[in-house]
Amino acid sequence: MIGLVATTRNGRRRAAHLAQIWEDATLYGGKPSEALRSAWADCDGIVIFLATGAAVRLAAPLLADKRRDPGIVCVDDAARYAVALAGGHAGGANELTARVGEALGAEPIITTASESLGLPALDSLGEDLGFKVEEGSDLAGVGAVLVSGDTVRLVSESRWPTGPLPDNVVTKIEGASEENGCEGATARIVISDGLADEPGPGCVVYRPPSLVVGVGCSRGASREEILGLVRSTLRGAGLSEKSVAALASADVKADEPGLLKAASSLDVPVRFRSAEELSAFEVPNPSSVVEGAVGTPSVAEASVLAAGAELLVEKEKSRAATVAVGRLPVRGKLRLVSLGPGSDALIPPMAREALARSEIVVGLEQYVERVRHLLRPGTSIFTLPLGDEIARCEKALAEAREGGSAALVSSGDVGIYAMASPALELAGADVDVEVIPGITAAQAAASLLGSPLGHDHCSISLSDLLTPWEIIEKRVGAAAMGDFVVSLYNPRSKGRDWQLGEVRSLLLEHRPPETPVGIVKNAYREDAEVTVTTLSALRPEDVDMLTVVVVGNSRTKLVAGRVVTPRGYLD
Repeated sequence: MIGLVATTRNGRRRAAHLAQIWEDATLYGGKPSEALRSAWADCDGIVIFLATGAAVRLAAPLLADKRRDPGIVCVDDAARYAVALAGGHAGGANELTARVGEALGAEPIITTASESLGLPALDSLGEDLGFKVEEGSDLAGVGAVLVSGDTVRLVSESRWPTGPLPDNVVTKIEGASEENGCEGATARIVISDGLADEPGPGCVVYRPPSLVVGVGCSRGASREEILGLVRSTLRGAGLSEKSVAALASADVKADEPGLLKAASSLDVPVRFRSAEELSAFEVPNPSSVVEGAVGTPSVAEASVLAAGAELLVEKEKSRAATVAVGRLPVRGKLRLVSLGPGSDALIPPMAREALARSEIVVGLEQYVERVRHLLRPGTSIFTLPLGDEIARCEKALAEAREGGSAALVSSGDVGIYAMASPALELAGADVDVEVIPGITAAQAAASLLGSPLGHDHCSISLSDLLTPWEIIEKRVGAAAMGDFVVSLYNPRSKGRDWQLGEVRSLLLEHRPPETPVGIVKNAYREDAEVTVTTLSALRPEDVDMLTVVVVGNSRTKLVAGRVVTPRGYLD
């Protein structure tokens, strides 16, 4: 819950706006000190519309423990700034500050050291992946070493898509001599589901959601028995309960109270599969008795294998339950990122966030250079020239398949004549893929011209490198007959200097010679060029590969020098 506290008319107006658009926000009335005290008891985060000095004086008597105190964000009366005042990491004030800034148009002010230096915050590292910080971890000590630039050792059983880590974080390969990943460390970050890795001074241990526990049980098995068997099995195998991502069982147990309560106690879901699915897996300890009862020779072990996990612990039994444990493969992350055209201002916020969370950025050199200043310390880059599109896709996918987080970037929209299509053709179900949309070249060109895409329109690439000219010609003809506004991509290059002339002739068969045509080169860049001509006067030699040509339909016209295609509102 987010508490909102305001004292002035402007503050109350903006607080009321947040309360209206945020379902998890509540506006506290009354005197500021009383309102803040009430919000402090109820809320995870608090937004105070007050000068920072006054906010500090009000909050100071209430501060007790940064691990339990709500995060505090202070907003000035004009809503120009949103300041993370206290609890930036543990209290969530940094995230809340960004949220307030987005909602009110305020500039977020975040001063914690890790954010200021572009470094990961240790108390939230891997939070989006389900990591849990082990009690006793030295967050402050390791954080200080990380910020100072001294060496921090990363110990992990697998590669995880945690995002970029700075160069002073070095990787320890598993199999080294220390049984405890933190033993003898001055500063270490350990990602492990093993109990042998314990935190201590100079060490932070994260428990990843890497384990699945298969559970079989008799009708009426109690929560206590199932939970006890799960915990004793994990403990006996040296595995952390905090790394359990899910329980798994046969669907005939979907209404078993003891199983559901055990999952609730562990705060994990239960995944159910049919007996038919489970019986397809070969297991080390099949049972004819179980097969006769539920239709599959194994529940616990088969449920682990059906989850895609490697079986670590074979079936363990109690009086009324069986348990097996497996380790899930790490799923990497591939982000297909649209950079928009030209200006930094047109790079979408989602793209900026995706770049910040990717440890390697892959793309054409000119595209990667556009965003180099947005990358966090430790981010790797990989560039290949035009023509090596498949190699770029394969590199990004290889990083993701190894458990990493990779961004494959394109200008405009990544799904429009760009890298999303080949990447998704090559990607399998073993990789999580996120497509980040962006402003297309045609949209950018249209904005500079006026509103040429105000009615039905289409985009056609004139490049015949991948599409035979005969097919392109048919598509242009169909668009011409359908009276579509046409955005022409890749209209001309040194090796293709005749296609645009052919397209002009095709369109002139269906449109008057005075049809407006917009020519936009390097949209939203410093050297952008915008020209308006007519279809009959269109000169192919004025166009190159960095140009988008927008050809109007039969109703497109010039209004005060702007290209407009009417929708019919004024008819």
